[in-house]
Amino acid sequence: MLEVNNLNIDYIFENKPINLIKDFGFTLHKGEVIGVVGESGSGKTLSSMALLKLISPKLKYRSGNAYFHNDSDEKIDLLKLNDRELEKYRGKDFGVIFQEPMTSLNPAFICGSQITERITRHLKYNKKEAKDYTLSLLEDVKIQNPSKVFNSYPHQISGGQQQRIMIAMAISCNPKILIADEPTTALDVTVQRSIIELIQTIISKNNLSVIFISHDLSIISELVSDVIVMYKGAIVEKNSINKIFYYPQNPYTKALIACRPNNNNQNEYLNTIDDFFYTDKEGNIIQKEITKKTAFIQKHNVSDKPLIDIKNLNVSYKINSSFFSKEKKYFQVLNNLNFSIFKGETLGIVGESGCGKSTLAKTIVKLVMPTSGSIHFDDKNITDLSNREFRQYRSKIQIIFQDPYSSLNPYLKIGTALKEVIDVYTDERSNIKKKNKVIEMLETVGLKEMHYDRYSHEFSGGQRQRICIARALLLNPEFLILDESVSALDVSVQAQVLNLLNNLKQDFNLTYAFISHDMSVIKYMSDRVIVMNKGIIEEIGNVKQVYENPIAEYTKMLINAANFKIKEH
Repeated sequence: MLEVNNLNIDYIFENKPINLIKDFGFTLHKGEVIGVVGESGSGKTLSSMALLKLISPKLKYRSGNAYFHNDSDEKIDLLKLNDRELEKYRGKDFGVIFQEPMTSLNPAFICGSQITERITRHLKYNKKEAKDYTLSLLEDVKIQNPSKVFNSYPHQISGGQQQRIMIAMAISCNPKILIADEPTTALDVTVQRSIIELIQTIISKNNLSVIFISHDLSIISELVSDVIVMYKGAIVEKNSINKIFYYPQNPYTKALIACRPNNNNQNEYLNTIDDFFYTDKEGNIIQKEITKKTAFIQKHNVSDKPLIDIKNLNVSYKINSSFFSKEKKYFQVLNNLNFSIFKGETLGIVGESGCGKSTLAKTIVKLVMPTSGSIHFDDKNITDLSNREFRQYRSKIQIIFQDPYSSLNPYLKIGTALKEVIDVYTDERSNIKKKNKVIEMLETVGLKEMHYDRYSHEFSGGQRQRICIARALLLNPEFLILDESVSALDVSVQAQVLNLLNNLKQDFNLTYAFISHDMSVIKYMSDRVIVMNKGIIEEIGNVKQVYENPIAEYTKMLINAANFKIKEH
């Protein structure tokens, strides 16, 4: 069906080629599903999109072939075709599900017209036939109320629905090969599960061949038969999914699997890539001798005294009604929440998007005002304090947001941005002392003195999150809220940050509220867990008890949705 050989792609920088994709190749048979996995920058998306020449003009093909076998069993090298010749294969023989549907869908057109456009072009249907076919496609991809969604703009539907629109578009012309580029990234576990099941159904129904790109091996485990593991533009391992999971050969593959939190390592530090290998000057992976010694997390005792005590907390937003309506309408975001967070513990807060967990975090730090109820910090009612009165508590209660890039000022050097915190909340006037304190904190979170004078865009995602952690710790807080603070990171970087957070908790005697939609991360980090759904608490209890013997049906659904099993062959 598809045969790729010796694909090399260069980036031309100052008239010099930099080899980004190195000798990439594979064979895809009819009805076969292969996975391409690796971290950000590994080349998995670039190598797959290059097959259809969907890459930047700054990139150049050095060598390679991509042979597609059409219905007449002709062998067509896609890389030898010009854009006009390739156009008839894109969309018709090849369908693509892009990673970010909101940026892939045109915001100026309704969803239905974006699908019918492709159908009329490739299948030569008239407008009525194209619309009827599109509505049937929307039903096939399990969209409720297809007629309404057909006439909706992308911003008017949820992320899960947007991804279903992309899937409907990708399969609309009955392609022979489907390229799915991270189709479940940034989706809740239940939506992830439904998208995976939908793709499984489409594969079996249409006998599709699929290239499934992901950074997470567990996500693709139920779908694929074979896996390609990529690192820095090269294939480091290629094997069946069973052998990759149970008998990995390459140190990088071993590291990818070991970095994830699992059911057996809750009290242990997570493995990181540095534990498994290093790269020499030529870029070769050199395996380290792996010792069996396990490093355990030294956990302090949790106090029986609450640090945060929340009673009857309600938050509601006013809904804009028509100009002539006298009735005021409100949307209840948090509904009568009651719980405590004890000194020294990590309380996990888990739930799907829209359940209210981030609103809860913002309410605790007074970025959102409650409609009713109370929040006590160390026995002091902070609910109705003015901003001036609450100022003394801001240094004790800090929050780290999901996206570190938007949390940092791009126009300030990191040292200046962190020094601002000391300027605002302390009486320290010595610039030398302030600089030394910032450098000391940067080193505490694993950065170096040389990073002091760099801008935020010069750092990786993991480094930026470390900077945000350093900024939060500069004021010696007692309570730290981590709002999806590792969700955008690769698994190896995520492991480093989680290990850092466990260390800092002990070193600074911190109490955490850890918010996430990732069930495995919540289980690894938490002592107790709250399960939220539509603004209410479905369940609260010891993390082991909740995961092993959940009471609420919603909790059971979340746990089942997160449990992916390896495809048997």
